[in-house]
Amino acid sequence: MALARTWSIALLGIEGQLVEIEADIGAGMPGTKLVGLPDPGLREAKDRVRAAVRNSRQSWPDTKVTLGLFPANLPKVGSSYDLGIAVAVLAASASVPVNKLGGTVLLGELALDGRLRSVPGVLPALLAARGVGYRRAVVPAESVPEAALVDGVEVFGAPTLADVVDWLRGEAELCRPDPVEPTGTRTVPDLADVVGQPEARWALEVAAAGGHHLLLTGPPGIGKTMLATRLPGLLPPLSKEEALEVAAIRSVDGSLDRSSPPTCVPPFVAPHHSISPAAFVGGGSGVATPGAISKAHRGVLFLDEAAEFGSERLEALRTVLEEGEIRLARIKGVVRYPAAFQLVLASNPCPCAPPRETDCTCTPAARRRYSTRLSGPLLDRVDLRVRMRPVTAMRLHDLQPPESTEQVRQRVVAARERAAARWADHGWRVNAAVPGPVLWREFALPRTTTAVVERGLQRGALTARGADRCLRVAWTLADLAGAPRPDADHVASALEFRERRA
Repeated sequence: MALARTWSIALLGIEGQLVEIEADIGAGMPGTKLVGLPDPGLREAKDRVRAAVRNSRQSWPDTKVTLGLFPANLPKVGSSYDLGIAVAVLAASASVPVNKLGGTVLLGELALDGRLRSVPGVLPALLAARGVGYRRAVVPAESVPEAALVDGVEVFGAPTLADVVDWLRGEAELCRPDPVEPTGTRTVPDLADVVGQPEARWALEVAAAGGHHLLLTGPPGIGKTMLATRLPGLLPPLSKEEALEVAAIRSVDGSLDRSSPPTCVPPFVAPHHSISPAAFVGGGSGVATPGAISKAHRGVLFLDEAAEFGSERLEALRTVLEEGEIRLARIKGVVRYPAAFQLVLASNPCPCAPPRETDCTCTPAARRRYSTRLSGPLLDRVDLRVRMRPVTAMRLHDLQPPESTEQVRQRVVAARERAAARWADHGWRVNAAVPGPVLWREFALPRTTTAVVERGLQRGALTARGADRCLRVAWTLADLAGAPRPDADHVASALEFRERRA
């Protein structure tokens, strides 16, 4: 009897868990049995791996082979265990030495001829391996640039199973990656291209400075989309860890561009209103994959024609906006994907949406039905609401050139630095993340400053959540103005952004 072990990683969302692969070669009728809750695709691995081993000029045992994947109660999905299974069998049959297997994670799918194919999720898998103390990994050669993003893990890339065998025997070397760092070279549109709309431009700056959600309402062609696409350029660049979070989500569903390093520019995701609920929030059979809202993590989610998305998609955002993550329950477990983004909604004022409001042919009832597609609970979570007016002249920049993205970003970064310094002891980085009780107790403003908010609460024109968010915006306005704390004018301006009748 011979026994050998290798190690791989099982992914549940972007969270990984170490999987021990055992190969036992014992007496009995020739055959291969795979245990440990494999999915249908993984059950086929024993035939796939056996062909790959034989086509790599190695022998497969002619006795009974038992393969175990542990923890046995953890569902195993996908083909990333192929390389680990093949090496475990070869080690159990004494075809390769085991001295390099300790502390090494093996990832990759095997073709029948022994080629190693890339698999999704290499980046989060290696992040998980590093977290449990593993410092070496063998991955397909195609996945080396992605694997190289993880510091502290020695990465080896192999084009075929035969190359891995030669490396384990000390007869050859595997390819090593060059150091890779996230880049910030992605081109973003410039805010100077937007004509007019001073109120909407100011709201965009406030949203960027405080991490607030934004609703833009106005007729088509007025510049709502132009403004929304320029928000990522106003945000500070992502840190390396944040860029890896964004890349890990895209790695899970295979949409990560392996030909270039991840960008430090916050992502911008703008799904069409016909997107399915599963593609929007995430889903699928087995283990749920990330949706559009998770791909917007650390960036901007833009919903153009927001009223057309339907209640099933829009109402799914309510919990996400509060918690910054989405939980998807499936038969094989609950998957958590991060979804901390800034939401930008764009909507027409009515179904017919003429360029001029005086040309509207909608009945009052039709306008009311259209506006209620964005529910009260969802709008209550949107801090800034701006009604945009038609542009009446295209040469406004001849009188006063509009500010560029770089000019506005400097003010945004300065405001964020003030907020980060203020909340540093609590771990918050932007005003939008500060809980309401903290604003009303530890950082309470004088009653004369918040009187207008309290009157709105008394009249029922403002909810408790709305009052909290109003104070968050007021702190952002104070940071942009360089003031140590908000005054009554800042609070009134924040309330004006939120609800005019309040």
